[in-house]
Amino acid sequence: MVHQYQLGGYNIVLDACSGSIHVVDEAAYDVIALFEDHSPDEIVAALLEKYAARPDVTEEELRRCIGDVQALKDGGKLFSPDTFAPLAGTFKERSGDVVKALCLHVAHTCNLNCAYCFASQGRYSGDRALMSFETGKQALDFLIEHSGSRTNLEVDFFGGEPLMNWQVVKDLVAYARSVEASAGKRFRFTLTTNGMLIDGDVIDFANREMDNVVLSLDGRREIHDALRVDYAGQGSYHRIVPKFQELVRARGGERYYIRGTFTHRNPDFTRDLFHMADELGFTQLSMEPVVCAPGDPAALTAEDLETVKEQYELLAADMLRRQREGRPITFYHYMLDLENGPCVYKRISGCGSGTEYMAVTPWGDLYPCHQFVGEEAFKLGNIWDGVTNTALREEFRACNAYARPECAGCWAKLYCSGGCAANAYHASGSIRGVYEAGCALFRKRIECAIMMKAAEAGL
Repeated sequence: MVHQYQLGGYNIVLDACSGSIHVVDEAAYDVIALFEDHSPDEIVAALLEKYAARPDVTEEELRRCIGDVQALKDGGKLFSPDTFAPLAGTFKERSGDVVKALCLHVAHTCNLNCAYCFASQGRYSGDRALMSFETGKQALDFLIEHSGSRTNLEVDFFGGEPLMNWQVVKDLVAYARSVEASAGKRFRFTLTTNGMLIDGDVIDFANREMDNVVLSLDGRREIHDALRVDYAGQGSYHRIVPKFQELVRARGGERYYIRGTFTHRNPDFTRDLFHMADELGFTQLSMEPVVCAPGDPAALTAEDLETVKEQYELLAADMLRRQREGRPITFYHYMLDLENGPCVYKRISGCGSGTEYMAVTPWGDLYPCHQFVGEEAFKLGNIWDGVTNTALREEFRACNAYARPECAGCWAKLYCSGGCAANAYHASGSIRGVYEAGCALFRKRIECAIMMKAAEAGL
């Protein structure tokens, strides 16, 4: 499958199955577009007519180009066959029931009352609760016991707001460190916080023990404070920004992300990214489209989506300018390794929710991921008895880039690995469905990321 597009002054040709990317001139771009369905003579005739005013486009050059395209095809770098489809149903089977990561919901409560919160202000449509140390310890023991031969394990401290249960977070990290050597494991911790309770102790401990810290900030003060408010209706921007800046400075400006959500209020989200970069000094950035019901005031409209696509292009161009000026920023969705990863297994099998990755509630129940927590139909089991809903686990095991009919003709399926099962479910009612708006935005992000790689390579 070949995908062609023009962006940033580049003519880009992606061979989806081999992963080969070709940056070509205009005539070669047209040759490739005609190659599979036309004979060489037909291609030459059509392009000589199109480029009649171009003396550099000759029959000899066109036939040489056709030969080059044929050589790329013969070499498996263009129009390559899809050899991955037969493997799609086997990769997760090979991994067995190994679990490599947990999202620990240490707090089903929050000190903010964000209007668009998918987690019902941290309650996940249930009761407010804090995870006990004993439950968290059992969760870590469950992870160790079910991690097989894996050495590196990941634990995300999540909520609600995890800093509302901070001592338990610290105690759980201490416990994990005390057993990782004897268990032959190495824990990697992540903390996601709204920042309201950050203090010196949080900064010192997080910067010592957390491999990554995710800080929630939606951008400009007026955008952030419109939705991210406390229970008195007061905005949180002025309270959290200085704390975030202090934490990031103490962290050496590394291993963190400012994570924002853009909504119908700000589809021009680059204004918020540039505010965070230029006025606040943050360089590790992520902005995610809101996921909510279509009738929600925050929901992105069809018109908004077109604006967002334009914003992704604007962002890519601006990031290249910043690189040239020696003051780069990182945008999470443009981090693309074209040479070393992700591996074929990851490209086909996806994020591993419900199999390799699970969420744990304050009561110790297991769910496929944080976005399914609270939906009883998706309860997998618990950390004492393990996965008892094996049918659900098998359903998630079979959910991959080739499990969705809508993905069959999509050039980006080996980049998104089939997309987010939770978004698919909430949009279509099935984890094997698709979230069409999310798909469209993902494809645009990948196009921009590839274009940036071409520019960085000086092509």
